[in-house]
Amino acid sequence: MSRFFYTLILTLLMPLVWMYLYGLRGRKNPGYREHFTERFGFTKARGDIILHCASVGEVLATAPLIKALLNDESHYTLVISTNTPTGREQINQLFANEIATQRVHVTYLPFDLPLSQRRFVRRSQAKLLAIIETELWPNLLRSAKTAGLSTLVINARLSEKSAQGYARVAPLTHAILNDIDLLACHHQDDGERFVALGLAPEKLTITGSIKFDISVSEMQREQALNERQCLGERPIWIAGSTHPGEPEILIAAHNKVRESFPDAVLIVAPRHPEQFDKVAQLLGELGVTYSRRSQDAYQGEAVLLADTLGELTMLYGTADVAFIGGSLITRGGHNPLEACAHGIAVLSGKHTFNFDHVYPALIEQGGARFVDEQTLATELLDLLQDTQTRTQMGQQGLEVVKQNQGAIARTVTLIKGTLNSGVAS
Repeated sequence: MSRFFYTLILTLLMPLVWMYLYGLRGRKNPGYREHFTERFGFTKARGDIILHCASVGEVLATAPLIKALLNDESHYTLVISTNTPTGREQINQLFANEIATQRVHVTYLPFDLPLSQRRFVRRSQAKLLAIIETELWPNLLRSAKTAGLSTLVINARLSEKSAQGYARVAPLTHAILNDIDLLACHHQDDGERFVALGLAPEKLTITGSIKFDISVSEMQREQALNERQCLGERPIWIAGSTHPGEPEILIAAHNKVRESFPDAVLIVAPRHPEQFDKVAQLLGELGVTYSRRSQDAYQGEAVLLADTLGELTMLYGTADVAFIGGSLITRGGHNPLEACAHGIAVLSGKHTFNFDHVYPALIEQGGARFVDEQTLATELLDLLQDTQTRTQMGQQGLEVVKQNQGAIARTVTLIKGTLNSGVAS
């Protein structure tokens, strides 16, 4: 009955959802209007495994796992679904060769309507549905189970706040958890919250977070070195994955930094493409000199606007200090491990609840520091002036990454075991 009311409400809201995605978001980013029929399950994607990565963050975090599956001797074919155009473009960039050889197929996940999800699952011809983190769509899971697919949640996390939200709709939550065969969690604390909500304990396994299994390729290191040489011998800090409300704070801090380091440069990388022009407009209004990465014409300006996709991990390698965006506002933060993998010092605002499985170790071991609007400039100046402390922070952050690796190997084993047995165990 809970699923019926959920579906009824979602169906009634569909005109508004359509207007928002196709209309409002579609005007800002035409990618939302492309392949729109896929959002109703009309997909041509076929593969052994459906792997759902909600947006670009999940795509980047899951990329090493995808590569491990593609390199496995079983020669799996993958359907990678996403919700956003930026996520789709990231998949197309990272796996262009595999898409060309039809080892990887990319598609939008349908709206969570029963008919759309049944059509999607049937057309995919998949044997397993693997969901990254907690994109737990009730009708998707039910359609997969009804069609005989095994269902696996990978890299699952559940904060206390989110657990309280699921508890408010307990009947629907129980239905969701019943349709999951195996749930692989970051940490025991997350797992216990799922069990408290009704997950059968035998369905729970702890693998750690796949986000720690990040590595910087030789190509990325070479590109970062070349970019650093283009920027010149000057202090460089980067603000990655920024959101509205943060650029103003970052620019104010950068102006203070330049009082001590007149040639310092800030690389600012907005999280979403629709923010590129808005940040450029803000820089112009504030009288800050800047160039755009897409135009490849840096001439010593105060700010380099990273208005390209798929380069953030590389660009972290050009900097002395990294600030991780989405954390000065109540967005919940973004992944600091891409910067840590380069061995550079990390700063973050205190709103990091999306990564509460990552930051405690980084803060405790000295790989990252929390800042706010008032302390950001001071911390930047301290680190830019103190090479030894900055280097030590970078080394500690890299060590935290190395200490927590191994989740991908454990996850691949779970996936293979599930496919070989036909049911998760």
